Amino acid sequence: AILEIPARFGEPDRAFGEAEAFLAGGPPADLGVFPETALTGYVSPDGDFDLARFAEPLDGPTVDRVRELARTRSTTIAAPLVERSDERLFNAFVVIGPGGELLAHYRKLHPWYPETWATPGDRPRPSFEVAGVRFTIAICFDIHFLEAESADELGAADALLFPSAWVDDGAEDARAALLGGIARRHGL
Repeated sequence: AILEIPARFGEPDRAFGEAEAFLAGGPPADLGVFPETALTGYVSPDGDFDLARFAEPLDGPTVDRVRELARTRSTTIAAPLVERSDERLFNAFVVIGPGGELLAHYRKLHPWYPETWATPGDRPRPSFEVAGVRFTIAICFDIHFLEAESADELGAADALLFPSAWVDDGAEDARAALLGGIARRHGL
């Protein structure tokens, strides 16, 4: 299930509520995927890209809520996290299994230029399985570096989770062409 919810800045309770309603009202899903920074918003209505105010540790309230959503819906949930680790901040993603277990934790390797608050990720691209399907993950701007850095991970995966926030209405969106090529070349 793609949990495509509107990008709202600073309204995580509303985002979680919409995701819960979507999952409760639809057919059972093995995996629910939020968009990039869907819980906090990616950019404020005033054009502010600084998400530092939303940062929290991996064991903070956002991941606790994702765990609860996964348990309640008996579904694996992939969700964004503005993560604080010591003094560093990351545009991150967690994948939580239906029992509340952490299946994957990924920090975006290549923050987009306006993401000046975000530290480049420092962990390898994860591999995890849901319903017999092997996944890996890349977040938005990572797409431009994905094949050069992660050919082995792509070759071992059946599917690529690609959460993304698109905020530039005036620019051409090349993601579909890039993803299509990657999928064909790596059998995803």
